[in-house]
Amino acid sequence: MAHPLMPKATAVWLIENTALTFTQIADFSGLHELEVQAIADGEVSVGMHGLSPLDNGELTKQEIERCQDDATAVLQMCKQTLPSSKKRPKGARYTPVSKRQDRPDAIAWLVKNYPELSDAQISKLVGTTKPTITAVRDRKHWNSANIKPQNPVGLGLCKGADLEKYVAIARAKAGTVHAASDSGNVAIAPDGMHPRHPVVMPGIAAPDEKPAADKEFSAESVFGPSPATEDTSDTKDS
Repeated sequence: MAHPLMPKATAVWLIENTALTFTQIADFSGLHELEVQAIADGEVSVGMHGLSPLDNGELTKQEIERCQDDATAVLQMCKQTLPSSKKRPKGARYTPVSKRQDRPDAIAWLVKNYPELSDAQISKLVGTTKPTITAVRDRKHWNSANIKPQNPVGLGLCKGADLEKYVAIARAKAGTVHAASDSGNVAIAPDGMHPRHPVVMPGIAAPDEKPAADKEFSAESVFGPSPATEDTSDTKDS
């Protein structure tokens, strides 16, 4: 069961302005019956101003009258018609006021150590704007003389995991690291060649080349020509 936004202040108002029982007020406000009784006796929440559930749209006058006539009835909260909160739009993250003065130092550190990061990625990490990033990069910032590059993670402007994530994405886009394929992560060969590319050595046919047709071999081609055979036939004297 849903309860009012400010239960004690609502209970104070119901005690002062209605004839509802402590049990009914306790069930509606989400408090214990003894706590409601202590509020009525002035032992708890002394000096607290009551909050009308009628003004907040949590109860109706007819609902209160219905429960006043029947001590066993339970107050039913009205259905809220307030619009649901909208999702915060994407953009630069909020940076506390106490840390905003450290943003130029963090921008200078990111530009120096990770030049592959885009302005949009730096903006999301540090919570700044693109004109500020451009001013720091071009040394046209009004406080350029006092800017000292510092790690934004150490300054508390972003998390280490977020920094690693954006750096990995930036390097993948720059082509320094191959993106993950269907069969898993693909590394880069030391010579810059993709590991899936076949390497052809001199004198060895490439895998995609068809082997040469088999040649027919003979005894002479293998062992050389055979010596002339001697005539062993019998000769007759003339």
